[in-house]
Formats: sequence, C-alpha cells, structure tokens
Amino acid sequence: MAKTAATQNKIITLAGVVLALVFVVGAQLTAWGNRFADSTVHDQLVQEKIYFPKAGDKALDPKEFPGLQQYAGTQVDSGPKAKAYANEFIWAHMMEASGGKTYAEVSTAASANPKNAKLAALKTTLFQGDMLRSSLLTAYAFSVFGAIAGYATLVLYALAILALLTALVTLMMRHR
Repeated sequence: MAKTAATQNKIITLAGVVLALVFVVGAQLTAWGNRFADSTVHDQLVQEKIYFPKAGDKALDPKEFPGLQQYAGTQVDSGPKAKAYANEFIWAHMMEASGGKTYAEVSTAASANPKNAKLAALKTTLFQGDMLRSSLLTAYAFSVFGAIAGYATLVLYALAILALLTALVTLMMRHR
C-alpha cells in the first residue's frame, strides 16, 4: 500500500511539473500574441496619421460627438480609438451626407440611375467611408484579440504556479 502511494505521489509530482512547463510555454505564446497585436495595431494606425479634431473645433461639436470629446486632438493609435473614430465620427458624417442611407442603398439607387452624377459621387464617398471604417474596425478587432491573449497569459501563468505548487506539496508529502 505504501509503495502505491509513493508511486502516485511521483506521478502527481511529475504531472505537476510537466503541466507547469506546458502552461509557461502557453503563457509565453499568448504574451507574444498580445505584444504582436498591440504593436501591429499601434504601428499601422500611427502611420495613417488620423487625428481627432481638436477640442473646441466645430468638427467635434460636443453636442454631436459627446463620446469623442475624450479623444479631442489625439491621434488614432489604438483599437478603442479606431473603433470610436469609425463608429462615431466617420459613420455620423456618412449618414449626414447620405440622408441616413447606407452605401448599399445608395449604390442600388445609383445603379438604377446611372446618369445621376450626384448619386454616383455619393456612392463613391460612402464607399471610401466604408473602406476606412472597415480598416479601423479591423484594427479594433485585432486589438481585442490581443487583449484576450493578454488575459490568457495571466491565466496560464496562474495555472503554471498552481501546477507547480501541487507538485511541490506532493513532493513534500512524499518525504514525510
């Protein structure tokens, strides 16, 4: 019976050490993913040189853009800023320009009226707005994946510590 308990302790100790190593490797990989996502999103947004209008600027009227006041005058250099610029600034201007119609609606109308230059120009404007929004929202999504990887890193390190503690406790019990 004592031999079986000793064997079980050895197996638990070894399993704890192996699991700790696996969790540490996983944590390193998710930490790399977090750093990669953060730096890639930041670097790509910074090179676009998109800035929110300055505080007090008519283009950033607090009544029209209350959620953007915190970003006044700053560069779009993070996922949350990219999302705010896309969904609150660009989208508002697109809806204002189109009278509340989406690109798909305007495109359909422009196709039905191919000689209407105003509709054709609006279609182009909305297409460009949608493409910029899409790029910014993709950067935001990528930043969210990076944040999730950051949280996963913490969880994996905690699991590694727990596995190592389990191995140490079992090892100490074996020597008693």
